[in-house]
Amino acid sequence: MVRDETLILGEERRTLDDRFRLSIPAEFTAPLGGEQAGCVLAKERPGCLSLWKRATWQETFEAGLNVINGKLRAGKFASRSDELQMLGRLLSTRHTNVKLAGRGRLLLPEGFREFVRVEAGGDVVLVGAAVCLEIWNPTAWLEYLEQRMPKFRRLFERLSG
Repeated sequence: MVRDETLILGEERRTLDDRFRLSIPAEFTAPLGGEQAGCVLAKERPGCLSLWKRATWQETFEAGLNVINGKLRAGKFASRSDELQMLGRLLSTRHTNVKLAGRGRLLLPEGFREFVRVEAGGDVVLVGAAVCLEIWNPTAWLEYLEQRMPKFRRLFERLSG
């Protein structure tokens, strides 16, 4: 759910330290609630993590879970147990609560740094994705841009018109 929150925009390359900590600039942390804010780190797509303001994530996530729970109680998943199990597995491993430390430092948990495919001392690209901050493997980011940039003008016109 997108509301009247400040859009998170911008792109910046950063380097992880030897303990997999990432320093996030204030212009990105402020819309997430600032330093010491509670955030949610989520696996988005191969090579990409997203960092959400915890309240925004919870509201959207809980709304989706309520719909799924309602369908489960109504017996609508009786013949879809494989899909339900897959959803459960993905939900169980998709996100984690994190806290930004001083100077906007974020520690990338092990399973998440493996998902984004980054090593200690390696670079990542921080990308403002309007409603969240994304943390990209630089190669995956370039591939994403190459595929999506030709469609930018139409998308911008559709959303701003």
